[in-house]
Amino acid sequence: MSDVPTRTGRPAQGHDGTPDTMDIILKRRSVRRYLPDPIPPEIRTKLLEAMLRAPTAGNQMLYSVIDVEDPAIKADLAESCDHQPFIATAPWVLVFLADVQRMYDFFQASGVKELIEEGKASRALPREADLFLAACDALIAAQTLVIAAESIGLGSCYIGDIMENYEFHRGLFDLPPYTFPITMLALGYPTDPQRNRRLTDRIPAEHIVFTDRYRHLGRHDLRHLYDHNIGRSGAYLPGAGNFGQHSYLRKFSADFMEEMRRSVGEMLRNWQQPSHPGEH
Repeated sequence: MSDVPTRTGRPAQGHDGTPDTMDIILKRRSVRRYLPDPIPPEIRTKLLEAMLRAPTAGNQMLYSVIDVEDPAIKADLAESCDHQPFIATAPWVLVFLADVQRMYDFFQASGVKELIEEGKASRALPREADLFLAACDALIAAQTLVIAAESIGLGSCYIGDIMENYEFHRGLFDLPPYTFPITMLALGYPTDPQRNRRLTDRIPAEHIVFTDRYRHLGRHDLRHLYDHNIGRSGAYLPGAGNFGQHSYLRKFSADFMEEMRRSVGEMLRNWQQPSHPGEH
């Protein structure tokens, strides 16, 4: 990416003159306020080229990306994705699909139906494992694009709420059965306050990285696991006596999470028994 200009006109460089990837990763933050400047087509093209080089299971590339250009669709997404107005004004919005439909269509075009009818293969339909594999492909591609974008001065924000309101998003994007919007990215040039905002703290590595087998954390560690988020949340919600209870009320049992669970459940039912299955 060193031949692509950054927002300042220079590529982000380390001491040896090459992009300092580690520094980019360690300083990355979510950005929700952008300058109105559009992202030039040549920049978008280069970033998409970087995305396509992302690791992928068996080089199958089980994902598709919808580049949302229509302001009306962006406005719809700003409402359907948990009422986040900044989506409507983001210069670049990308929806990443876990996509097994294209592979399924490829099999049909390749005469797999005839292969099955001749008894040379058994009939198989996409199942949950295929979905999970495709979701991994899509998320790896998204993160590859995010780091490439950061290297030239663009900011980004992941929007997991695209997994809510499955029926609405399925209609909005005309999605076939074996696809699912697993994440969405908003991208743009950050405003100065966003670019210089303090990095958020993370859970310490010793509570995340284990050796050889899973380790349950002790009660003390669990009670203080998210202390670094307390200052970002303001006052506890009514009824909450500590940050764990507050987090449960604010996120885990909140209406939007119940909608996400319902939405994903509906998608899984449609995936397992599509209303208009393919030929084989």
